[in-house]
Amino acid sequence: MSCNISHLTKKKMAYKGKQITNPVSRQTITFVTTAKESKGDQLEMVSTWEPTSFKPSPHYHPYQDEVFEVMDGELTLLLNGKTWTLKKGESIHIPATAVHSMWNASKTNVVARWKVFPALNTEYLLETGMGLAADGKTTNDGVPDLLQVALLAKKFKKEFRLKKPPFVVQQIIFGMLAPLARLKGKKAIYPKYID
Repeated sequence: MSCNISHLTKKKMAYKGKQITNPVSRQTITFVTTAKESKGDQLEMVSTWEPTSFKPSPHYHPYQDEVFEVMDGELTLLLNGKTWTLKKGESIHIPATAVHSMWNASKTNVVARWKVFPALNTEYLLETGMGLAADGKTTNDGVPDLLQVALLAKKFKKEFRLKKPPFVVQQIIFGMLAPLARLKGKKAIYPKYID
């Protein structure tokens, strides 16, 4: 049985000031402006990465732009195959479909203001991913098991896609694995992580 996002939004949602933490990637997010507050126009957060944080897989957002503004520290960014270091006061606009990943390669915390527009269902993706990590349901590098990834990838294909393998291959593989994942009791969204 799949989880209906529209049903959840009537009762539960991210809220201004809510903080979520991924203990594996050592990243904390505080919601500043939610999708509901902006009528879907944007999601604004403040993200903190602890020193030498986990480097995520290169990915892209097919329909969303992002802006990162470093408020403290130095943020390392891989964008379209080139590595950049953004320092305090610097910002970058990442257009939809640009392959990227970001992390803290330094020895001090990095804090950045992070905007995603339009918001789509990014809040649910972040809350679910970080909730799974906090509950110990990811590998040592912060990735859920393949069956869980299959459900997340199908549910959030408008918000997030891995660079590799090609999207059409991901769709085939994840489409075949999704029924098995549901049989094993996995969900694309867990209500306990959304509030």
